[in-house]
Amino acid sequence: MNEMEDSKIAKEMNRAESVASESALLVGVVLPGRNGEADPLDELRGLATTAGARVVGSLTQRREVPDKTTYLGRGKVDELRVLGESRDADVVVFDNDLTPAQTRNLERATNLKVLDRTELILDIFASRAQTHEARLAVELAQLQYSLPRLKRMWTHLSRLKMGIGMRGPGEKQLEVDRRLAEKRIHDLQTELAEIERRKQRQVASRHGHMTVSLVGYTNAGKSTLLNTLTGAGVLAQDKLFATLDTRTRRWQLPGWGPVLLSDTVGFIRDLPHHLIASFKATLEETRQADLLLHVADANSPAVYEQITSVYRVFEELGIEQKRTLLVLNKIDALDDRGRLDGLLNRYPNAIGISARGGLGLDHLAVAVSDMLSRDFLDVDIETGVGNGRLLAYLAAHGEVLSRQFSETRVVVHCRLPRQHLSHIAADEATVRPHRLNGQSVYVVPPDAVA
Repeated sequence: MNEMEDSKIAKEMNRAESVASESALLVGVVLPGRNGEADPLDELRGLATTAGARVVGSLTQRREVPDKTTYLGRGKVDELRVLGESRDADVVVFDNDLTPAQTRNLERATNLKVLDRTELILDIFASRAQTHEARLAVELAQLQYSLPRLKRMWTHLSRLKMGIGMRGPGEKQLEVDRRLAEKRIHDLQTELAEIERRKQRQVASRHGHMTVSLVGYTNAGKSTLLNTLTGAGVLAQDKLFATLDTRTRRWQLPGWGPVLLSDTVGFIRDLPHHLIASFKATLEETRQADLLLHVADANSPAVYEQITSVYRVFEELGIEQKRTLLVLNKIDALDDRGRLDGLLNRYPNAIGISARGGLGLDHLAVAVSDMLSRDFLDVDIETGVGNGRLLAYLAAHGEVLSRQFSETRVVVHCRLPRQHLSHIAADEATVRPHRLNGQSVYVVPPDAVA
């Protein structure tokens, strides 16, 4: 990696680092499909602030299609240049994804550094990555983003690099950097693939516990909800992408028992594809979960768009069919009850809560228990103490919650998938809910396992 660190690829990957101390102009081209937003740059403003930039101005333009050379129209480019000079700006941040040529043309026209939305998000992820896995994922995404943009970094493309091991007259520095980048990408993909396989084995080993995953838009309150429900004490900040790593804690769910509750990276509109691919291992908890709690910020002016954006990410991850419960958080911050009524009218199965204030958490627990119970039966099974086959079967395919022994009998309180009951055959057996007064337990003869 010494060659990589000395090359201009490293400089390209760190182009956005100085945003933390720079004055930024925000620019957005509003294309068809986003016309309903009151402030189309509100989210970009939050991203820039999270990155540490000081916003000194903004500019928007509504277009049917972007300009091929500068994304903005020619007149707006001139307006941007004048605005940058008057506000003494250091950097221009676009709320759109630019091609390398568009970025180069805009930098020439404005004499300012130009970053697009993906570069800004990658920079935030790089500054927030704490674990080895997260840092690898961010580096991979940055390199995949930078690779097609290497050409714009070199003003000396005709220079030939001579040296030991070079065939013929040598190679252009651009080609050297490209080979180095491609090798590093391959190495990162190999290491992350091994992490993903290890994570799959780790998650699969939890088959004895039901798993619930918190998902949703960034800064919707997922970490706060994890803390409130489990006492986890994890970092919860009012910032975008405060969480990049999965945290799993035990939640004692009333009326059900212990479940594993996981918090993971938040989503965002137009989340870069490289990031989704790079964070596959981190998102393994989401793919393997028995239930998704989709946490949305009910107080956000863009809550409907945010909910839609999360469902789009579900499709990219291939989990759009997974059982999901929509949780409308921060209802205590709503000044107008009509806004919550509107959300509940549109999403009638959603649960309104305040993770910070504790409102609605009892209702949430009941709803989660109900959804987890749809494919399970909570039963007592009585059998002989010597029926090792049945006891092993229950432990392997269900969740054994308690055992009560007498001299010759044992009553096993367990939660069992409905389909596994067919493997416990007894002519005189009857199924009864656990501890229902006046009703018998589920009686199974010692040799009842099929």
